Amino acid sequence: MSLGERLHDLDRRQQRSPRLAFVAAVIKKFSDDQGGQLAALIAYYGFVALFPLLLVTVTVLGFVLQGDPSEQQRILNGTLGQFPLISDQLKLHSLTGSGVGLAVGVIGSLLAGLGLTNAAQNAFDRMWSVPFKQRRDFLRIRLRGLITLAALGTLWTVSTAAAGFVGSSSHGAAAVLAGVLLAFAVNLTLFMTAFKLLTTAEVSWRELLPGVVVAAIFWQLLQHLGGFYVDHELKRTGPLYGIFAVVLGLLAWLYLGAQLTIFAAEVNVVRLRRLWPRSFFSEPLRDADRRALTSSAEVEERVEQENVDVSFDRPDG
Repeated sequence: MSLGERLHDLDRRQQRSPRLAFVAAVIKKFSDDQGGQLAALIAYYGFVALFPLLLVTVTVLGFVLQGDPSEQQRILNGTLGQFPLISDQLKLHSLTGSGVGLAVGVIGSLLAGLGLTNAAQNAFDRMWSVPFKQRRDFLRIRLRGLITLAALGTLWTVSTAAAGFVGSSSHGAAAVLAGVLLAFAVNLTLFMTAFKLLTTAEVSWRELLPGVVVAAIFWQLLQHLGGFYVDHELKRTGPLYGIFAVVLGLLAWLYLGAQLTIFAAEVNVVRLRRLWPRSFFSEPLRDADRRALTSSAEVEERVEQENVDVSFDRPDG
């Protein structure tokens, strides 16, 4: 049996297994939507938006906790674990409240954050196969972006303080477990809010839940992976190499996080539209292949008068 025949045989086997077929369909949908490129754009804007966002958070908490060094240290130790690659650099400075820092952080967060939400909305519209003519216009997409930023920013600031109090209270097993559960609950809330606000398609909260749970689990694992990288690699580097390692590591960390988030969102799309089983080869096409490819082509409808009709030739031509 040749390599091609073996691959076709494996493809037929995954189609007969419901669980394997579902996972394969999510991977296929991720590939169809060019999920890697969507994730790269989100990671770029996320990298630009991260530091102003942290500046705002640190400044706001600095105002709230001004004059209480012990609580400031608890917040720093428990909170910055959410960003393990830069936590050591941020811990070098105590929390301080600065009006200038707050203004700079807010402006920077808005500009970079709108780019991030625009890229994320485009990615979600692509995944849900929303035609261009049905997407939000220039003003509405930015208004929705501001609403998303306000909601996520508020949730993240509150959760940051809570994580700091719980995560740094002690080193006992109960405190560690409480910190993990709190972080998971925070991730669930953040992803549920983001998935709902960024999705133009009409999808209920309950329908979004499976993908949100997958995204929260992915993010939890990614945070531990970042912490492992810091403990075993970054702390052994020199100052110059360490700077490049932090930048490249953070970009890679954000890119991987964006990819996993898109993959989790694809879980919802495939599940709700029953886009499985899929074939990894052009022949023969399954019904799910035809429906997925038809929706992907209809995305290009840009004005109300434009209608895209899709047909498929028979395998024999």
